[in-house]
Amino acid sequence: MDLSLKDDQQMLRDTFARFLDEHSSMERVRKAKAAGGFDRALWQGLAELGTFSMRVPEEAGGLGLGSLDAALVCEEAGRTLASGPVAEAIVAARVIGQLGGELDDVTSGAKVVTLAHHDVAARPVQWIARGAAADLVVARKGNDVVLVTIGERKTEETLADNGLAEIDLGAATKSVLGTGSTATDLFAAALEEWQLLMAAQLNGVARQAVKLAAEYACERHAFGVPIGTYQALSHPLAEFISAVEGGNLLVWKILHEIAAGDQVGHKIPLALWFNADAASRASIQCLRTFGGYGLTTEYDIHLYNLAAKALPLTLGDPQRLLARAGRRLYAGETTTLPDVGEVPFDFELGAEAAALAAEVEAFFEETLTPELRAHAHHSWDGHHPEVHKKMAQAGLLFPELPPEKGGRGVSPYASHAAGKVWAKYNWSGHAKGTTIMTAAIIDAYGSDELKEEVLKPILAGEAICSLGYSEPGSGSDVFAAQTKATPDGNGWRIDGTKMFTSGANIADYVLMLTRTNPDVPKHKGLTMFIVPTKSEGFAVQPVYTFQDERTNVTFYDGVHVPDSYRLGEVDQGVRAMSAALSLEQGGGFSDEQFANVEAAEALCREIDADGGGKLIETEAAQIRLARATANALAGEMLGLRSLWSAREGRDLPGVGPMAKMFTTHRYMEDASDLIDLTAPLSLSKRKGAAEAVNLAYRFSHATTIWAGTSEIHRSMIAERALGLPRSRG
Repeated sequence: MDLSLKDDQQMLRDTFARFLDEHSSMERVRKAKAAGGFDRALWQGLAELGTFSMRVPEEAGGLGLGSLDAALVCEEAGRTLASGPVAEAIVAARVIGQLGGELDDVTSGAKVVTLAHHDVAARPVQWIARGAAADLVVARKGNDVVLVTIGERKTEETLADNGLAEIDLGAATKSVLGTGSTATDLFAAALEEWQLLMAAQLNGVARQAVKLAAEYACERHAFGVPIGTYQALSHPLAEFISAVEGGNLLVWKILHEIAAGDQVGHKIPLALWFNADAASRASIQCLRTFGGYGLTTEYDIHLYNLAAKALPLTLGDPQRLLARAGRRLYAGETTTLPDVGEVPFDFELGAEAAALAAEVEAFFEETLTPELRAHAHHSWDGHHPEVHKKMAQAGLLFPELPPEKGGRGVSPYASHAAGKVWAKYNWSGHAKGTTIMTAAIIDAYGSDELKEEVLKPILAGEAICSLGYSEPGSGSDVFAAQTKATPDGNGWRIDGTKMFTSGANIADYVLMLTRTNPDVPKHKGLTMFIVPTKSEGFAVQPVYTFQDERTNVTFYDGVHVPDSYRLGEVDQGVRAMSAALSLEQGGGFSDEQFANVEAAEALCREIDADGGGKLIETEAAQIRLARATANALAGEMLGLRSLWSAREGRDLPGVGPMAKMFTTHRYMEDASDLIDLTAPLSLSKRKGAAEAVNLAYRFSHATTIWAGTSEIHRSMIAERALGLPRSRG
């Protein structure tokens, strides 16, 4: 896997960033708006950089660059609110070149070319992006692709004052560029590419809006502190930068898939919808960060607010993008994909990952009898000691560990692929996850005795571990632990209560966080221990959740543990605890998002629609399934980036919390919507899709709480990714 830009792409991006910082400054943008939404000097400069020839084939006199290059330029155009139809001109020039039209005036910047989205034969009068300044429009007219020369046009003030104009294309002078399916297919492909380029441009708008808001939240003070200290301001910004990152990666991934020959036409409108939605919602919140100043024309944030809303609306209601994706997903609609050129990313997990996943799948197929399949459960209740040990013996339980510790020494990519197979068979990975986390802490901080007595059985699949972090009065504030550990002979006495000690009823050990010094700041007086659950004074009481799972409250009444079962130095438990939390906070729930969409789709194929047919045949159902799919796709990208960042040692701040927070909240939102869509059947817990949609609604709530609540993750994202001040005491 490789999600980094290559040197050529990075150089191209940097070149355009420097140029646009100088020539599309906010002062220039404001002047352009006052003059009809177009900057002629900027346009000429973009032409000199090769912007309008970049996607023109070399045989037609162009540069022959790929769509990724164009997307990077459009991101920068969005970031700087470039005053001109950049995305439209790039794809329009490509069509002209492909069909043998005259390009000199277009690529030199002497004439401004843009794009019409609708067939002129059916809709002669259309709203045209930057039509107030455009000289030429590339359009489809029935079976022809035509070049329209604009004469008379109607211009008026619009929301963003960006030169949008209503033009009678039917009455204008036209020349035919090409006729027949070859020509119209090229034009259709251009419209698909425009959607991806506009998604990239909107992503640039949103990213800069969040940046401006974050900077202001650091500078502006209220009640003696920066306003970014307040979670009501910092947390929404954390949500939106996560969506921006997911939307950016989604565009790149779709380009990569098209280049690989995958049929991903349904994803193209989803990418534009997702980025349009993120830009619109983010820019609204970013403007509000400025308070009353955001409403004034003195501050630039209002320019981003208006651009984010106006740019995609030339096409019409963004909900139509979801409808288009829905038809492509569920009604067999097809499209012509563009030739995007080379896209030098690698989103694949690799051959090692594929081989390990196949081996794990073969293991499950051979091992899981009908009785074991019936035993499978999404919670700790699905743990089976015999299967657990058998997997360890096969080297499949902890394959990421080196061979001398019972693993395979595989990469995190392969381990991730194996985990997907566990999910496919609904085989609980809870015991595996907490146990490998405990094993890692023992390996790093444990005594020789602890490694011999506890780590060896863990690695052999003969012991499992639970986590004793939370307490009844502290919740996610694990460093507020009050469970005491006091010196006791040759060891320690532990007294207290732990809450949500899931799996403690079947675990052999609990990884414990205890208070060893009450007279220092709360995060400094903590020590970690391994506590055997067979210890005298240990007790467990069940707590049942509405996710159909059991957790526990555990009690420690004079529990004695030897000093050799201590992890790390006394009062220095934060170091070990932080390592454990970093292991726990790096994932996401995109697999669950996709599974929920699949189950809801199955119900829609079963449920009768009002007026006849099945629910899946209705546009309303297709739109809602498509929206959930878009969220899952973006979440998948954030999860892959988190995995890649950890594997490659990239310093990408906040990527783990982004993946976890974004996927869990979109999962919860979509689970709520899809249970609505498929009601009342989804209220049933009958086996199959109904049970899955029903459980997804309940289960999704828990995902926003496990491994630290979303509020904690938002604070982490705000601080690490946006540089906002600390919002927690």
